[in-house]
Amino acid sequence: MSNYHIKHLEEYFQVYRKSVREPENFWEEVAEEHFIWRKKWDNVLSWDFSKPEIKWFENAKLNITENCIDRHLLTRGDKTAIIWEPNDPKEEAKHISYNQLHKEVNKFANVLKANGIGKGDRVCIYLPMIPELSVAMLACARIGAIHSVVFAGFSSKALATRTKDADCKMMITSDGSYRGHKTIDLKGIVDDALEECPDVETVLVAKRINADVNMKEGRDKWLQPLLDEASDECVPEILDAEDPLFILYTSGSTGTPKGMLHTTGGYMVYTAYTFKNIFRYEENDVYWCTADIGWITGHSYILYGPLANGATTLMFEGVPSYPDFGRFWEVVEKHKVNQFYTAPTAIRALAKKNLNLVENHDLSSLKVLGSVGEPINEEAWHWYNDNIGKNKSPIVDTWWQTETGGIMISPIPYVTPAKPTYATLPFPGIQPALMDDEGNELEGNQVDGRLCIKFPWPSIARTIWGNHKRYKDTYFSAYENKYFTGDGALRDEVGYYRITGRVDDVIIVSGHNLGTAPIEDAIDEHPAVAESAVVGFPHEIKGNALYGFVILKDTGEVRDRDNLRKEINQQISDKVGPIAKPEKIQFVSGLPKTRSGKIMRRILRKIASKDTSDLGDTSTLLNPEVVEEIIEGAL
Repeated sequence: MSNYHIKHLEEYFQVYRKSVREPENFWEEVAEEHFIWRKKWDNVLSWDFSKPEIKWFENAKLNITENCIDRHLLTRGDKTAIIWEPNDPKEEAKHISYNQLHKEVNKFANVLKANGIGKGDRVCIYLPMIPELSVAMLACARIGAIHSVVFAGFSSKALATRTKDADCKMMITSDGSYRGHKTIDLKGIVDDALEECPDVETVLVAKRINADVNMKEGRDKWLQPLLDEASDECVPEILDAEDPLFILYTSGSTGTPKGMLHTTGGYMVYTAYTFKNIFRYEENDVYWCTADIGWITGHSYILYGPLANGATTLMFEGVPSYPDFGRFWEVVEKHKVNQFYTAPTAIRALAKKNLNLVENHDLSSLKVLGSVGEPINEEAWHWYNDNIGKNKSPIVDTWWQTETGGIMISPIPYVTPAKPTYATLPFPGIQPALMDDEGNELEGNQVDGRLCIKFPWPSIARTIWGNHKRYKDTYFSAYENKYFTGDGALRDEVGYYRITGRVDDVIIVSGHNLGTAPIEDAIDEHPAVAESAVVGFPHEIKGNALYGFVILKDTGEVRDRDNLRKEINQQISDKVGPIAKPEKIQFVSGLPKTRSGKIMRRILRKIASKDTSDLGDTSTLLNPEVVEEIIEGAL
């Protein structure tokens, strides 16, 4: 089927039309021609968003690891599957071939089985970005256990909440981790967390930093000796397409984290197909997504999507700032990376630094650049395009969510003409709808509203683990028969989509609906500004007013702050309109962010509203210390 790899715009429109007119036929062709199934499906799709209940490839049988590993062994056995680049550039990178990966996954799967783990059991994985993390996930998938990866920067409280919620039987961790100059005591965090989780029977501990750790008798076991003894043959468990593959927690803007449940068949098909097209992956390319595997980006586009295509995927343990801010570009040069996928937060941080850090490295191998996590602002887009892509590597500004499992709206490189700040066109099979406040769909172009999806796609999450009612209430109750993304978006004159931010980031000031993204874009274009966040706070006259939190670039010069506020407001007036000027602008050294780089606007809203009594668990933030500093300086 030629349309597995879309090559030009006309072909995109043909493929897209087919995917919308005959979705079942479309996905059946993709699934049939590009994957190994032990048994074919009886029915491609049944769905009812009112329940909600969604089933793809019903009664098909498969194992995702056969598709990610075994089927490549004859033709690509010696090809590198995973390049592991350690935190310290002086430590040697590892190249793991598909043959080696096969053996390692089988051994790990046998260790899991020997420790009482079987189909349907939940295994919590709390590991740094080391090869054992990928191998552990694939080992779970091989035997039908459900992995729940928790990012290894979360606190013991966050880890305990997630472990208990999924009722995990086993924890896989390491003696510690490296992060830049620091080491982190992961085992200690696990021990604290497990005081609240009596149902965890076994803890497998990988060695990474050779720390002296406490091992609890009868519960804790060193991983390596068990792997050394295990057989490297393990027959994969044959699963149903709708059997659970993993649970991944996403922070709710309110309340407890939501354990999004993804199933096997549809997730595999969608992540593989999107990876192939959106990154234009070709046989000998080296692909690098800088995310942590603790996020959906890492699940879908470091592990499952690339491996299902027989790709070489790079896994990076380090941080962009260590040993200096040229580290990303050093890694691109060292491994001759062809596709590079990172977050706007990282791009903005790197753009603040001396350009020599980029210019010292040969980036000529790059063919495609990607952006993920939030809409990329125009200034960052141009910096990325000019300095990293040298105006020859298209940028794919990808919009999607933990809940969607895969990329939903994105340019296809060398196919979709780019437009900065726009995610552009829906991927084949995705049917977006913009809704107004009354629940009507907005037809035509040049409209903005709330972004919904009106037809299921294969990798949609099927439920929230243990709480189907919350799943229905959160995603399917706002608009009848539609999945509500929680995001606002606009559609321009040619049908391109721009994500304008979370709908709860739409602030009504004096009766005007103001999306925060365009205001932040205007602020960020001021030459002195590195990054900003705008939230609303109650105002007795306007209903709400705007409060801007602004990080300045480290240029060494001390600016007159009042003057700077005037300049920023003038810029907003020029770009968005006088109505969008913040009532207050506070200069801060940092913004509270999740580990995936999202700004926690919920915390900023509370600070702006002078309601700091309950800020929730801030220990899971990337930089919890910045919260106190912002509270102290609040206007």
